[in-house]
Amino acid sequence: MRANPIYKRERTVGSRSIRLPMILTVFNSILALVALLNMYSMVSQVEVTAEIQYSAFMELYTFGAMIVFAMILFIMPALTAGSISGERERQTLDLLLSTQVTGLEVAAGKLMASMYNVLLLLISSLPVMALSFVYGGIGLWDLAFLILSFLASALFTASIGICFSALCRRTTMATALSYGMLVLFVVGTYTVNQFIWSMANMEMTGYANQIGGIGSQVNSGGFLYLLLLNPAVTFYEIIRGQMGWQETMTSAAQWFGSRPSNLVLEAWVPVSVILQVALAGLFLAAAVWRLSPGLPRRRRSGEKKEESQGKQPV
Repeated sequence: MRANPIYKRERTVGSRSIRLPMILTVFNSILALVALLNMYSMVSQVEVTAEIQYSAFMELYTFGAMIVFAMILFIMPALTAGSISGERERQTLDLLLSTQVTGLEVAAGKLMASMYNVLLLLISSLPVMALSFVYGGIGLWDLAFLILSFLASALFTASIGICFSALCRRTTMATALSYGMLVLFVVGTYTVNQFIWSMANMEMTGYANQIGGIGSQVNSGGFLYLLLLNPAVTFYEIIRGQMGWQETMTSAAQWFGSRPSNLVLEAWVPVSVILQVALAGLFLAAAVWRLSPGLPRRRRSGEKKEESQGKQPV
């Protein structure tokens, strides 16, 4: 099995660019600043109370994880939205597709290159994230599970950028649509549930006033499961579980009205990650289809031509 030529080219070009080192520098500078401020706050508190607040290390882990997650959401569409449309603008995409390189190799190579960059970001953040190991509370498995969830979110957001980069002719349009789709998943799914829940509450309150009684509790119904496609909600549930906030912070399943528990609600994080990875596969498949839309037609025409030639008398 040959190595993906697009991935090799992207890695060669990326190693000569200053963009990735700049992103790593800014990213780790922000993490280091957060860590230093957290440590300074803890030392100042020790000087006053003579007690070490071990929760400060947990807060550092939480803040660091939030920064990494936010960087993934904001960076990935920008890294991938121009990957294929940029080739089209430079008029090199047709040259690529005229070779033995397939549409799948182009889309997969671009995706692999962007995931490689995210992996570098995650590895570079490990020293700061591992500071929470000093006094316990966070184990190696917790950190590994968090990194896996980051990779799943990166795959999801990167596939959106790859898809619109293949569908759009201009990078600006691809970038705008990628961020728009991401906002739809992150903000739109929450807004829909909030709207449905508010309307149901208003209807139930009006009905209760008419009959002079107390209305029963309502919820957003099946619209709640749209939040399974929201990477921000998945991240919230992971941090909530690792920090032990089950009693102080409400589960996403109970945000929009109480409801009986079921298998999906109990296994929210695994189900959410699986659905987002599956949806990423659909976005990638759409990009591959766009890069080779006439392939079946060319094959059929070629087969018909061969059949017609075979029917000619010798």
